[in-house]
Amino acid sequence: MTAERMHAASAESTAIVDAVLDYSRRRMLSDFVPLDKPQTPEELIRLTGGRTITDQGLGATRALATFEHVLAPACLSTSHPLYLSFIPTAPTMAAIAFDLVVSASGLYGGSWLEGAGAVHAENEVLAFLAREFGLPDSAGGVFVQGGTIGNLSALVAAREAAKARLVAAGKELPTRWKIVCSTEAHSSNKSAAKVMDADVLLVPAGEDGRLHADEVRAALAEHGDEVCAVVATGGSTNFGIVDDISGIAALKDEFDFWLHIDGAYGLTAMLAPEARPIFAGVERADSMIVDPHKWLFAPFDCCALLYRDPDNGRRAHTQHAEYLDTLTDADDFNPSDYSIQLTRRPRGLPLWFSLATYGVTAYREAVSATLALTQRIAEEIARRPELTLVRDPQLSVVVFERNGWERADYDRWSDQLLDTQHAFVVPSSHAGRPNTRFAILNPLTTFDDLVGILDTMK
Repeated sequence: MTAERMHAASAESTAIVDAVLDYSRRRMLSDFVPLDKPQTPEELIRLTGGRTITDQGLGATRALATFEHVLAPACLSTSHPLYLSFIPTAPTMAAIAFDLVVSASGLYGGSWLEGAGAVHAENEVLAFLAREFGLPDSAGGVFVQGGTIGNLSALVAAREAAKARLVAAGKELPTRWKIVCSTEAHSSNKSAAKVMDADVLLVPAGEDGRLHADEVRAALAEHGDEVCAVVATGGSTNFGIVDDISGIAALKDEFDFWLHIDGAYGLTAMLAPEARPIFAGVERADSMIVDPHKWLFAPFDCCALLYRDPDNGRRAHTQHAEYLDTLTDADDFNPSDYSIQLTRRPRGLPLWFSLATYGVTAYREAVSATLALTQRIAEEIARRPELTLVRDPQLSVVVFERNGWERADYDRWSDQLLDTQHAFVVPSSHAGRPNTRFAILNPLTTFDDLVGILDTMK
């Protein structure tokens, strides 16, 4: 056995590649992809035979068989049309296929020097998204792992911009920075504040679940220069609600603050002409995120982080070290300068390939179809006497109650749906009351699929 065995092209390597590509092809093109379900640690130990990592190795055939027949079935298929919990994913065939290419090509996406072609393609996608969201042509950003890192990176840039503004004005810096967001904002914003050692000012949402301008104005008036950012949600995870972005953005005429839009799930809806009015005011944001691995049909893990002025991101995040001088001394666009991560794969390339393959119109039609299906099933829920629609859906999340059910009833029902491989729909809650929800993103999900689930609640 030689040191080169694991890396060199050889008969063994050829067999490994062929086996993996064959499995990938079968999985991608199957007419029936199972929903699958988790197993206990004890059951997985039993099924795998104890340890799969050994001194001599199992060999590719046995290792792949273990994955295909034991490990993969213990993972939920988040792209299944009946995976309707949390926020699903639904990558296109082109995006999935090209994800293999990205991994196979040994690409590094952190600098222009090392990945100019990949960075160029990613930047084209970012420019397209910036135009869709009404940002100026000078806007730009980077693809990061997910919404949590995207929000954190944007809020760090907001803090550094606020610090620079106060220093330039000869003002004292606050003892603690503050971030204003709604009580309905995603938990990642609170997590970002914790990492930043900043305080979160939780502003109550209105009866409609939206963050409104008057409440934000009061927070800005009270805390002034201590506020480094205001976060508005462009589609909450639990209900798919969009804050009063227009009203909040208008406050920039009265106060000097950084407006960040957390649109991880919902901002994609702007691709559908009928949904664009909901997001009025987004064009005034200083930063925003949207997760292509959600409604833009890209594979995990991918978040687009956009800055109105990318220099704010670069000033906050560029890392300096002697071995990086050749990068930082140049004027090239280096994606790693715009978020907290230095090492990065070009995770925006599968989305680029999918958009380049199918065209933007196909995306608009897919998003519109999802919105239409959501409205249709909401009407069906409202029609059924045993069900109560908690709130009319604004985007593609439908929250509803089964009248008379307690949490235990939802748990039993949800477990039965998954055990029978019918669907993955978990219980949720709002205002202390149990409920459940459909998060509809997959264009392969049908009205009949959803009606079939409702029928099990009788």
